[in-house]
Amino acid sequence: MLETSARLLRLLSLLQVRVEWGGPELAGRLGVSTRTLRADVEKLRNLGYPVEARPGVAGGYRLGAGAALPPLLLDDDEAVAVAVGLRTAAAGGVAGIEESSVRALVKLEQVLPSRLRHRVRAIQAATVAVSGNGPTVDAEVLTVVAGAIRANERLRFDYVKRDRSTGVRTVEPHRLVAWGQRWYLVAWDNERDDWRTFRVDRIAPKTPNGPRFTPRELPEEDVAEYVKTVVGKSAWQFRANVRVYASAEYVQSRMPIPIDAEVLDDGSCVVEFGSDTPDQLALWLGMLDCDFEVHDKPELSAALRRMGDRYYRAAGDKP
Repeated sequence: MLETSARLLRLLSLLQVRVEWGGPELAGRLGVSTRTLRADVEKLRNLGYPVEARPGVAGGYRLGAGAALPPLLLDDDEAVAVAVGLRTAAAGGVAGIEESSVRALVKLEQVLPSRLRHRVRAIQAATVAVSGNGPTVDAEVLTVVAGAIRANERLRFDYVKRDRSTGVRTVEPHRLVAWGQRWYLVAWDNERDDWRTFRVDRIAPKTPNGPRFTPRELPEEDVAEYVKTVVGKSAWQFRANVRVYASAEYVQSRMPIPIDAEVLDDGSCVVEFGSDTPDQLALWLGMLDCDFEVHDKPELSAALRRMGDRYYRAAGDKP
């Protein structure tokens, strides 16, 4: 009886990890036959857990929505991660969940064994959260978007563009990425037939979601690097191609976003840099700690002269 109960808990835990499991694969993870798996699924149903089954060769099992929340089964590392995440959420960042995060954290810490409470408190004592001043994201919007990603369902929403105009977009959502003080949605835009990145704080979902879709392959393997590249370059208001007297690897290592560099020889390369203004770019180029040349951008050249004159005056006649 004890072995069966432990197996049921393991089965419930696996059903909570993925949207859907194939029958043979799930049985293999449990080390039982598909017949025993079917019996265990029926036992979970008798206990009130809505386990849905899809028949056929490609069939499988998934945990549906029920009237009550099933117990979450977490291992030690997962429990610590949840507790740390709740502490971070309680400090702000996602609008409307601060109080809920505190309540959930209190409940979790009440049931944590002492060894895990010590780990959580050690992390809390060693870190300090700094509240940002960026736009907050509505927790309900994050939930809707994440649910559409999980279910592979098309998402329709009103979107506020950079110029403050609004339009309706229909996309196949791929991933949510948190970068800096912003949340971004990476999605396939069905009308533009291309990948797009959207600020989540500018999204107002239209429910219900659209039909299901087969996920596409993102052009980049690392979705986080993709967002950093696309979002970083799209924010540039001023651009300039600069010859830098250093290796491409050195310049790329100093950039906050991934960039391409045209190698000229072993000691120089041409790179497209960008910033909000020529003066900001001039300041950043000075921090590269290597020589460079500016071509065909008189605004940047003028900014460099102004900066050089200001530094020269600041140095005075002192050695």
